[in-house]
Amino acid sequence: MTQDNLIQKYNIPGPRYTSYPTVPYWEPDSIDPDKWAQTVADSFAASNASEGISLYVHLPYCESLCTFCGCHKRITRRHDVEGPYIEALLNEWRSYLRLFSTTPRIAELHYGGGTPTFFSADNLARLTEGILQEGLPTETFEYGFEAHPNSTTREHLDTLQRLGFRRCSFGVQDYDPLVQKTINRIQPFERVREVTETAREAGYTSISHDLVFGLPHQTLDNVKDTIDKTGQLRPDRLAFYSYAHVPWIKGTGQRGFSEEDLPRDEAKRALYEAGKHMFSELGYEEIGMDHFALASDSLYQSMQNRSLHRNFMGYTASATRLMVGLGMSSIGDSWDAFAQNEKTVPEYEARANRGELPVFRGHLLTDEDRVVRRHILNIMCHFETSWADSEAQFPELEICLDKLDEMRADGLLQLEENRLVVPERARPFVRNICMAFDLRLLRNAPETRIFSMTI
Repeated sequence: MTQDNLIQKYNIPGPRYTSYPTVPYWEPDSIDPDKWAQTVADSFAASNASEGISLYVHLPYCESLCTFCGCHKRITRRHDVEGPYIEALLNEWRSYLRLFSTTPRIAELHYGGGTPTFFSADNLARLTEGILQEGLPTETFEYGFEAHPNSTTREHLDTLQRLGFRRCSFGVQDYDPLVQKTINRIQPFERVREVTETAREAGYTSISHDLVFGLPHQTLDNVKDTIDKTGQLRPDRLAFYSYAHVPWIKGTGQRGFSEEDLPRDEAKRALYEAGKHMFSELGYEEIGMDHFALASDSLYQSMQNRSLHRNFMGYTASATRLMVGLGMSSIGDSWDAFAQNEKTVPEYEARANRGELPVFRGHLLTDEDRVVRRHILNIMCHFETSWADSEAQFPELEICLDKLDEMRADGLLQLEENRLVVPERARPFVRNICMAFDLRLLRNAPETRIFSMTI
């Protein structure tokens, strides 16, 4: 079967597997803030001395709405919101500190959004100093932030570099003027060049550019031109995301254009294949799904030494048992449970400022969940998994393997006696392979579409 035929066959709605169980299949009644707090304390006690913890901080504000965006954000041009929000973040951090038996060792700190560089350099310094004064960096710590090229200043870069940040990720998406106008993200190449070069001068050792394929009005020539320009700047990492068109979830923001303007099926996949080929020619190695890195970057090195991890931040070189999520809508992971914060700023700030953990829903993992989660992580990070060990087996394993027969016949995986391997040509179908292990999806297939397309 040709690649085009395979795409037609397997391009179905499916999760991106930044967690298992995926959020739609969480059981909120299984956990409350007190249970979440206990799993955090237990996870911290089991792992802080050996690996440290990860911190994800959600900074939701943006000055304008990008119509392709699927993130939790709040649009405003009022910058007087910065101070109160940072105070709430620090109050939430203090609530977590009360759960820790010793000083936390912070392996990873990441600011996401929204637009973290919506906040002034002084306010980001206040936030960072407030977090780090109660924490110690691990020997291999990685601190990074997401940035809008248009709002990132030399002061931002110098301030965060002084505080230990060495990674920054610039949202580029596409350089074509029509595409940029349609998605309301106007940022000329020269501006991206300027901020990338300034970041290098400031001492950042891992600079990433986020690109998106499948955007409205995007063509093969658009993508090739964008990647040509990206190659001139040579970022250390690249994310090449498939545009997830889910307006039934994200509301009016993703309805700023007609669905007829979107490249579909074979045309969309051709954008990815062209990008993947060009990245390889530029010296980038494919990392997991959607990510590429130079051999000098820690993300590539973590893939080589099999420490690559995937969580709600995407792929990361730091595999910690405990990830604390701070901020509106942020999700934490104690390995035994997930918890998501309130999804509006007023509710989040009110609860954080009262000294509460502002959790509004979550999920307590079962023994089965933990086993399946490990298999899905292995496939997403290493393109293989094994059930030779009895602890990696579960009663429905044979049913899951039976569901893989058709994909095996189509050459999308290799099944050995106790092992599954995804060959390189089948990596675009990795989400489909994971779906065969997703017991909650198999038992409760949604009646309406809740996920983006897999390819």
